[in-house]
Amino acid sequence: MTDLRLDLLAFGPHPDDIEIGLGGTIAKHAAVGHRVGMCDLTRGEMGSNGTPEQRVAEAEAAREALGAVMRANLGWPDRQLGTSPDHRRSVVELIRRWRPRAVAVPYWEDRHPDHVASSRLLTEAVFDAGLRRHAPDSEPWRPAWICYYFINDGACPSFVVDVSAQYARKRRALACYESQFGAAGEGAVATRLNSPRFMQLVESRDAQFGALIGAAFAEGIVVREPVERSHLLRELA
Repeated sequence: MTDLRLDLLAFGPHPDDIEIGLGGTIAKHAAVGHRVGMCDLTRGEMGSNGTPEQRVAEAEAAREALGAVMRANLGWPDRQLGTSPDHRRSVVELIRRWRPRAVAVPYWEDRHPDHVASSRLLTEAVFDAGLRRHAPDSEPWRPAWICYYFINDGACPSFVVDVSAQYARKRRALACYESQFGAAGEGAVATRLNSPRFMQLVESRDAQFGALIGAAFAEGIVVREPVERSHLLRELA
């Protein structure tokens, strides 16, 4: 039987959310041979521009740009995350199928209500996936930890990942979302996303995190538990 296990499984409420906050980190894991999966909860049909079909196609192109081995879309209704018990159940099933070592989900504070709602729902689903008596028709699986990434906003990270060498890949992945980040053309409307200021915001945040460690670009990660180290010698991390 083919081993479907993933090293990292990243979730995003809408196509493009994962790339905004974690694109460089995904590319970095993929570059060293880690099996990375991506899962969008919705097709972003409430977005001002682009059709659901366009957004799914753009997401697949972005997956290829980053080097992830799989991408799923759960097809939940946009702006209605968590309104059905089936939502959490479908995440549990996905986690148990792919058995990731680590899971990445949006940070729990963000200007977009869907990002906030997904953070809580996904955290609970990861917990449920490890319960032996929850949906006992499938084997339980508990990832080693949950990592929270930033989409619109930021906070003090638990640690940052240097993605300087992968930043060109992150830019290529974001460029796949022409319907969202491209200049507003015929039939499109001007939004916060297709303003040049939005990409400036993303890159300035990544540059700020990078500057904290003397790198060009980094992505910030928050974890709820202490990060274990075996000693205090930084150069032997």
